[in-house]
Amino acid sequence: MSGTAPALVLDLSRLLARAGRLPTGVDRVELAYLRHFIGLDRPVFALARTAYGYVLLDRPGMQAMLARFAGTVPFGGVDLLSRLRPGLGPAGQAAQSDIRRMALARALPHRLGPMLAKHLPRGCHYFNTGHSNLSHRVLRALQLHLDARVLVMVHDTIPLDFPQFQRPGSPQAFAAMLARVRDSADVILCNSHQTMADIARHTPQGAGLPRCVVAPLGVDLPAPATTWPKPAALAPGRPYFMAIGTIEPRKNHAFLLQIWAEMAQQPGPLPALLICGARGWNNDHVFAQLDRHPMMGQHVFELNGLSDAQMAAALQGAAGLLHPSHAEGYGLPPVEAAAMGVPVVCPALPIYREILGQIPVYAEQQNIYSWIETIRALAGSRAKNGAQGQPCPPFSPPTWQAHFNVSLNTMA
Repeated sequence: MSGTAPALVLDLSRLLARAGRLPTGVDRVELAYLRHFIGLDRPVFALARTAYGYVLLDRPGMQAMLARFAGTVPFGGVDLLSRLRPGLGPAGQAAQSDIRRMALARALPHRLGPMLAKHLPRGCHYFNTGHSNLSHRVLRALQLHLDARVLVMVHDTIPLDFPQFQRPGSPQAFAAMLARVRDSADVILCNSHQTMADIARHTPQGAGLPRCVVAPLGVDLPAPATTWPKPAALAPGRPYFMAIGTIEPRKNHAFLLQIWAEMAQQPGPLPALLICGARGWNNDHVFAQLDRHPMMGQHVFELNGLSDAQMAAALQGAAGLLHPSHAEGYGLPPVEAAAMGVPVVCPALPIYREILGQIPVYAEQQNIYSWIETIRALAGSRAKNGAQGQPCPPFSPPTWQAHFNVSLNTMA
């Protein structure tokens, strides 16, 4: 690319704040952008909000933090500033210590603009893909001190559409963030046409809206691990299904547990259910079942902390992926499962219709008997045909290269 191409600035505040945790779908997007930006033949930088202000990274700093975020290099020792900051866990202390050590420059909040002006060329392009650090201070500093163009990716409007599934205060905070984006962004990047329509729906009549562009998220399929921590009670040859995602009310794990309790009362072999994901919030009833229900450890298994490679190994042997979510912004687990040829069972949400078309088995939301019939059919196919089971129709997922072709050209 031409040496006169504008410098790029990627915000890494979300990855920094979530250091040490298994990456969510939004985290994976920020990681994908970090990898891609590092490989570009043009000036690239990264900005992140820390407990004490802001840090700016150049390409070597970005490479060093990528290795740590991706887990190929461990985080280093904790510095004095992190030790003195209350509320930071061990992983956060180590990550913030490292990013300060790697920084090209650092600034207290009121000095953000001068720091950016000193180290970045005017007219740079700022990318924020993580719904983080989109404050008035940051957006004003970028525009006043750098005359920067701003691209913000909005993944969904779920906090506004389903406030009952959110932490207290989250819908209000999201609405305020979206208003700042409408006022300050040059481009809103959407992962789907559904998200673009939702943003328009939540834009007050008469309010302006930046240019909105759709770029479906790419899918990187990891090489499956040679082994994964298969539960000892999961007998060889027994069909099993997987549910992947944070255990929060929106993901509707309570419905899956209801399905398995109902099937346990019916005659015939019972497939297993593997629930793979960290425990989230506002879900005490489900957590109580996972801790104490008699099905646990016999028919239902909770697996936490699987690596991407282990998850892929488990998924390739599954009879299907079950994803009864009430709402999704994109739904990476169903897309990844379909790309691996694993049958997907999910409600007919608009996002699945858009991205996956007729690939999944669409089961009516909360219709327990429709789900049971589908699960038993897939389990029977797996038991009869072994590893082949009932194949998913061929599916070629979106690529990251196609995504970046849109997002970078949009800002050209």
